[in-house]
Amino acid sequence: MGMSNLTRFSEFILLGLSSRLEDQKPLFALFLIMYLVTLMGNLLIILAIRSDPQLQNPMYFFLSILSFADICYTTVIVPKMLVNFLSETKTISYAECLAQMYFFLVFGNIDSYLLAAMAIDRYVAICKPFHYVTIMNHRCCMLLLAFSIAFSYLHSLLHVLLVNQLTFCASNVIHHFFCDVNPLLKLACSSTSVNEVVAMTEGLASVMAPFVCIIISYLRILIAVLNIPSASGKRKAFSTCSSHLTLVTLFYGSISYVYLQPLSSYTVKKQIATITYTILTPMLNPFIYSLRNKDMKQGLEKLMSRIKPQMDRLSTAKANKFCGP
Repeated sequence: MGMSNLTRFSEFILLGLSSRLEDQKPLFALFLIMYLVTLMGNLLIILAIRSDPQLQNPMYFFLSILSFADICYTTVIVPKMLVNFLSETKTISYAECLAQMYFFLVFGNIDSYLLAAMAIDRYVAICKPFHYVTIMNHRCCMLLLAFSIAFSYLHSLLHVLLVNQLTFCASNVIHHFFCDVNPLLKLACSSTSVNEVVAMTEGLASVMAPFVCIIISYLRILIAVLNIPSASGKRKAFSTCSSHLTLVTLFYGSISYVYLQPLSSYTVKKQIATITYTILTPMLNPFIYSLRNKDMKQGLEKLMSRIKPQMDRLSTAKANKFCGP
């Protein structure tokens, strides 16, 4: 087929998780519940951190930004996914597809760099406790955040611009539940060699850089903790890191399975791993931090104790309104 006969589709079809009609409503209900739990859980984390003076430190600052990024991350994907569960056409316009890909990459990368910033924070807190306040000051935190956001936006822009140069002519059916880079590259009629080289160099570096930072931080933490003489001291040091390590394992484990392989090996089976880091991990983050972190648990209890009287007054006012003369 000559290049003059190649056309660019105005829209794509997202096949989603299942093509069976009887699966659509149960899947809609399942992912709607997961999305609402994600929104409520992360919103509560943000409110608890912002309202509790005891949680005003770098660790919880980064956690509140992570919760906000997780809300944005899932909102980029899930609402369109829910609409498609109840739609017969399951289409997404070309422009909307690129926009979804762009913001998915943005917030996914922000998540990974925030996890690295939190690892650095734990390293300084455990290995350099007397210098913690001076090292992890407000300026340092804002610089780490600014770098995370700026690099993520530039990284995502590069990949979307490269995808925009491709021509799609054979099929407009995306075997996925959202517009990700690899499923789109598999549909391209033009050469994807540049995209693949960039993905395996710049893309791999952008994913591995924060991961390597996390690994180095925790190796230093491990060495420092092993030198603590008391068993209770060791437990306390490890307990401050357990929640963060759980998030890192879930996030990077699933991402590595999906992306650190050649494009030709991409299969529909990897959708389960994709669900883990796009939907499941953001939903579990609030539970992991609130159940395994004493300060966070106390912050949430304080928040709920302030919210409950207001909810009681609201319900009383509504009852009086309907029961009044």
